[in-house]
Amino acid sequence: MRIAMISEHASPLAFLGGVDAGGQNLHVAELSTALARLGHDVRVYTRRDRIALPAEFAFADGVTVVHVPAGPPEPLGKDLLLPYMKPFGRWLADSWTDGWSPDVIHAHFWMSGLAALVARRRVARPVVQTFHALGTVKRRHQGVRDTSPAARISLERSLGRGVDRVVAQCRDEVRELVRIGVPRDRIGVIPSGVDGATFAPLGPIAPRSEGRPRILSVGRLVERKGFADLIRALRLVPHAELVIVGGPPEAELARDPEAVRLRAVAVACGVADRTRLLGAVPREDMPRWYRSADVLACSPWYEPFGLTALEGMACGVPVVASAVGGLVDTVVDGESGTLVPARDPAALATALQDLLVDPVRRLSYATAGVDRARQRYSWDLTAERMTALYQRARDERRTGHRRMPAEAVAS
Repeated sequence: MRIAMISEHASPLAFLGGVDAGGQNLHVAELSTALARLGHDVRVYTRRDRIALPAEFAFADGVTVVHVPAGPPEPLGKDLLLPYMKPFGRWLADSWTDGWSPDVIHAHFWMSGLAALVARRRVARPVVQTFHALGTVKRRHQGVRDTSPAARISLERSLGRGVDRVVAQCRDEVRELVRIGVPRDRIGVIPSGVDGATFAPLGPIAPRSEGRPRILSVGRLVERKGFADLIRALRLVPHAELVIVGGPPEAELARDPEAVRLRAVAVACGVADRTRLLGAVPREDMPRWYRSADVLACSPWYEPFGLTALEGMACGVPVVASAVGGLVDTVVDGESGTLVPARDPAALATALQDLLVDPVRRLSYATAGVDRARQRYSWDLTAERMTALYQRARDERRTGHRRMPAEAVAS
């Protein structure tokens, strides 16, 4: 099939670790590449945010990134992009009318979905939607600090009813989607994957302090990732060091507001000497850092999926994670890791300390985690599931008959 991936703010070419560059960028890149390995022709449409970007870029065999001129050709926060989604969609329709045209459109994030529906008015193709995060969840956890456009929640509700299929990444997301009014028979559960060739137990290990247990945490430096809770927990985990990977390059951390705040929290908690903010790490170096850890801590307030937990598991690292969102599906409590309440430093500290003093349980978790990642979360399996969903959406649009999507969640 010819597959159009719409990812308005999250380009697969972006440097990961910034405020708006993280799991969605990686998901789009890996899924597109895996689909191309199955023989599909994939084009990823993302907003041009620099004048110097080429109109098209060959990302991988069978995958082309197309830069769409919608809004000024300069970096803009994703919460500022809503006014440019109609021009984005009209540009898509123009390009598909005059040349390459997709068999299916897969939109990533809610604003991409709006652009896809604009394009569908002229180019009638099935639209598949992956939200990656929902406005209701963000509003619940961030309250007045939520900077999303005011209409986001109502637009997501309309979008969920207007597309042909919605892909949820975990069972918790299904509940949230049904709660806002998306028909259950329109939702299929297909989780993200992990590159098992890159993220594996055997390989080089990053340097570590002699005789000091290492807790690793990975993610964008934003408040909802819960790094401050993890630093507060470190007070109750004697002798361990905490390494946080993510954010801007290390040389720029002194100018990053969240990095400055986290360092202040570490000083206030008396653990600054055991807390290290590493900044951004090249993707190819991440397995070294995962393998260097005794425990991987994932402590977000909410998490649509949680790729870092899956990468850590694939590298043979036991996980302590917040019992939220996709982490509840990915991490099997008591088998491949330990789940704890979100925003609870004391519970986090207890789980970390219990694992650090129990090498047998760490080994058991690590072994189960590797097996789970390999058997249930490969990108090739995700691509096969997505292909089947695309085919159903295409067939249903042709026949007008909807079938209940098969549950594909890895449990």
